Amino acid sequence: MRAITIPEPGGPDALVWAEVDDPVPGEGEVLVEVAASAVNRADVLQRQGFYDPPAGASPYPGLECSGRIAALGPGTAGWAVGDEVCALLGGGGYAERVAVPAGQLLPVPKGLDTVGAAALPEVVCTVWSNVFQVAHLRPGEVFLVHGGSSGIGTMAVQLAKAVGARVAVTAGSAEKLEACRALGADVLVNYREQDFVAELAEATSGRGADVILDVMGASYLDRNLDALAVNGRLVVIGMQGGVKAELNLGKLLSKRAAIAATSLRARPLEEKAAIVAAVREHVWPLVESGRVRPVVDRALPMAEAAQAHRLMESSAHIGKILLTV
Repeated sequence: MRAITIPEPGGPDALVWAEVDDPVPGEGEVLVEVAASAVNRADVLQRQGFYDPPAGASPYPGLECSGRIAALGPGTAGWAVGDEVCALLGGGGYAERVAVPAGQLLPVPKGLDTVGAAALPEVVCTVWSNVFQVAHLRPGEVFLVHGGSSGIGTMAVQLAKAVGARVAVTAGSAEKLEACRALGADVLVNYREQDFVAELAEATSGRGADVILDVMGASYLDRNLDALAVNGRLVVIGMQGGVKAELNLGKLLSKRAAIAATSLRARPLEEKAAIVAAVREHVWPLVESGRVRPVVDRALPMAEAAQAHRLMESSAHIGKILLTV
């Protein structure tokens, strides 16, 4: 088969579409014939040499895919050859075939085509596990998501609105903020021109956000604490703004607030399977009813992965960037 390989870490042109050995599904795994994968920030870090796959995962980038089951490994139940699926991966989505633990499979939702389903697994599992399982966002609460026009952001806006939260977003242009508004965002902040702490305080009569989902890390830590409501929960899932910052414990104590930092890729298989099962139960009905949908900026051929990475690094996209086989 062919896959996107990384012979040497580097820029986008380090991605090479090459012939590699076919994967063989092991115990409890299925072999998926890939229709599409999607680009995530983690793929960029892996290409640069900063984020190796977890032990036992495929060496090729790609944290999600969609396609059809081509073969079943031993000890696999509940799935059949030919089933249309999408999957959460530890790696290997940028390829023609990938072996997937059966617990990380989801059926392609009704009303969505196989290619479009590749935009769902990573963002839905990330948002559900962090916003709802870790931060316990509830109806009527205020939710702030940084990077609201990203793949994670566009999904977070929709799921938070679906449970009855009031949603605030930050984004870097009027076009991106308008896309967030169209998805249901209530408070729109252009982080290039406005102070999100002040804007959120004004929009909430000084209350702030009950839950913040942050991809920036160090550079936003202190201002995120300022933006939190009393009993607020800050969940950090990215470090685009650095890894080290000073934490004002007095500010944290005064708000009786909590900070959690999580990642999805390196979690044990049983934890990933539990998240996928919760997503199938709670989110798939929303997708199939049309209340929640993937937002796709564009789809490029898998062989053009370098161009897709350039687009990701430019931050000029809205929603997900797909790679098709």
